Amino acid sequence: MELSSYTLSLLEDIERRIDPEVEDDYIRQWESFWAGERRERIFRPERLRVSEPGVKLRDININDAIGDMDLMLASELTSLSKKLASRGQALGIRANYGTGIMTSLFGAEVFMMPRENNTLPTTRSFNDSDKIREILERGMPSLSGGFGGDVLRFGELCKELFAKYPKISKYVQVYHPDAQGPLDIAELLWGSEMFYEMYDEPDFVHSALRLITDTYRAFLERWYSIIPKRDGLSLHWAVLHRGALMIRLDSAMNLSPEFYDEFSKPYDTELFRHFGGGCMHFCGRGDHYIESLCEIPEMYGFNMSQPHLNDMNKVFRAAANADKRIVGFPKADEFVDDGVPCGVVHG
Repeated sequence: MELSSYTLSLLEDIERRIDPEVEDDYIRQWESFWAGERRERIFRPERLRVSEPGVKLRDININDAIGDMDLMLASELTSLSKKLASRGQALGIRANYGTGIMTSLFGAEVFMMPRENNTLPTTRSFNDSDKIREILERGMPSLSGGFGGDVLRFGELCKELFAKYPKISKYVQVYHPDAQGPLDIAELLWGSEMFYEMYDEPDFVHSALRLITDTYRAFLERWYSIIPKRDGLSLHWAVLHRGALMIRLDSAMNLSPEFYDEFSKPYDTELFRHFGGGCMHFCGRGDHYIESLCEIPEMYGFNMSQPHLNDMNKVFRAAANADKRIVGFPKADEFVDDGVPCGVVHG
């Protein structure tokens, strides 16, 4: 495809600005963190030097980028240019189509946010168990349906394009799209009726989670056939982590520990094992199931968005006892327990 002059100028500028000495040192800091070699209580990686943009950066509305592959790439490269000028953010981009990528494969209606919000789209839940039965009857959907085709084409574009830029190819990760996780996909697709069905028809819920997990695995395998998993650490958002996946578990805040163990943990464990491990993200409260989460061998660490909603002493101790890392943790002294090592702060 033909790229705009702005996109091409970003590529040239980023390739020029990447300093192998700086990025190699930055990556080594992360490697030592995951190897357990750091002695500071809070790990905060920093570049030796920053590099300011040589191109005037533009604001690109996400609504425009969703419908235009060149603008999607330009939007991500603009963000990447800013990361190069930061002390602590790792270099990566993604196919940025929001939380509804996987649900759109199953036919959920895409909902675009008002343009003035400049916020990623999502999908509408069916809120109808009969719709879920129909989805089960149809089986695994096309991986190119909904946003799936756009995501895969974005990966193919980056693979072809980045091959022309040696330093971008080596140091910039095109990390896996927001595929959420089995439980999150189920709730986003099903709606709140899912929680009633956990009591009324648990086998029905497990059948849905089985299909969703199989589809997740197939979609990520397709993604990795385009953008292969990297040796060493993977990237998500602006942090580097051990393993390939960053699974989302926001919906578990609504579950008891017993229901987490029944309806989420087996599927999360299966995906971590299949893809060589990774980290877990959750919003909201997770302290009530954190010990169980930390029992997953291939779950090497986790990211949490709202520590103030959690008993952080409990979270820190669970992580320390299981030798897990906390990545992307916000800097806030009130969340640091004097007796327990903290994870990572970035920014």
